[in-house]
Amino acid sequence: MALSRRDLILAAAPALGAAARPTRPPKGFVTVLNGRLALDGKPYRFAGANLWYGAWLGAPAAYGDPDRLRRELDRLKALGVTNLRVLGAGERSPAKAAVSPTFQEKPGEYDPTLLKGLDVLLAEMAARDMKAVIYINNFWDWSGGMPAYLNWVGNGPWFQQGDPDHPWPEYPDYAARFYGDAKANTLFRRYLLSIVGRMNTVTGKAYRADPTIMAWQLANEPRPGGSPASADMAAFQHWIRETSTIIKTLDRRHLVCTGSEGLKGCLESEACVLDAHRPETIDYVTAHVWPNNWGWIDPKNQRATYDAGEARCREYVARHIAIARQLGKPLVIEEFGLIREARAFAPGSATADKDRFYRTIYGLALDDMKAGGPTAGTNFWAWNGEGRAQHPDAWFAAGDKSFVGDPPQEEQGLYGVFDTDASTLAVIKAHAAAVSAL
Repeated sequence: MALSRRDLILAAAPALGAAARPTRPPKGFVTVLNGRLALDGKPYRFAGANLWYGAWLGAPAAYGDPDRLRRELDRLKALGVTNLRVLGAGERSPAKAAVSPTFQEKPGEYDPTLLKGLDVLLAEMAARDMKAVIYINNFWDWSGGMPAYLNWVGNGPWFQQGDPDHPWPEYPDYAARFYGDAKANTLFRRYLLSIVGRMNTVTGKAYRADPTIMAWQLANEPRPGGSPASADMAAFQHWIRETSTIIKTLDRRHLVCTGSEGLKGCLESEACVLDAHRPETIDYVTAHVWPNNWGWIDPKNQRATYDAGEARCREYVARHIAIARQLGKPLVIEEFGLIREARAFAPGSATADKDRFYRTIYGLALDDMKAGGPTAGTNFWAWNGEGRAQHPDAWFAAGDKSFVGDPPQEEQGLYGVFDTDASTLAVIKAHAAAVSAL
């Protein structure tokens, strides 16, 4: 059944009623003030991390580990990390390397245990004065995402990312069909209404009233397609405007962002990035920086190609700072990463290049913060903590519970930061202290 305008209005009634009363921004909620992120009238700047699996740890289930969740949050807090980007959705994916279990095993059937895990995560974050960015869809199939919705409604044939029989850009062209598929979006919006309208079973607080949530994010790395020739820019931009408007109608207190990589997520089109972040319902600009994945730094020859690749990363960040300035909106560099030397996965393997890359991104962000620019924070990808690969080949398998920041589509440990990566932890801690001192 399609969601009508009446459905949205009824679901949004509490938020609309509160929004109708002219009040100051509620205490504790992150807002936008004069083109910058703000918290209780003061600039809000942060050092953050990605912890996509936080809800899985919080779940009261065999795969959950609430005690580990508390230890990981304590470790992050001790480093000065105060902002976490987490996954608040997941759909059963036919992909071989995919998250299991998921929030939505079948269309419209939501896992109460995993939702309880998200409740636990938010409650534990609140106890540590941390903020969450929750993304509620995924362009990539490791958590189901857009391809799972397409598969459910019969828009196919489905195939997984990396299938050699479907070389790039067939996968992004397929996933991007989602934006224009009314049936797939009906299923997605049903879940969206459920999660934004949820009541936390641990705190008894409605998500809409919880300042622990900084922002709702439309999706992880949404792209309009795989090439300029095949991309449907109009459908992509319409989906961003429509989905962000629905969220803002349901929840006037929280920020909304796209989850876009920026220029790479827009096929190098600056006009696309501007259009995606221009709507009033999108509160800030996002950017991701992946020099290995984009061919800027060769993982097989990292040391020799690093300098040229870093120069391109610097230019990339500078261009997004300029875009944010042009739009008059804040900027968050919410994903960045580099592999370990020799493409190693294990804790204790060399991280000199990775540490240098972190210092570069942190330095660019801090310089812009000091200059009064739009950059508000960074979220490195990703926190492994005490998680470890469970198999000799380092790939995730169904039933594994030692979650790490590297999702199932990658070897466990490829990009993530372990709790024993002393030199990388020192870089993160030093940056967090510098941001806190501003």
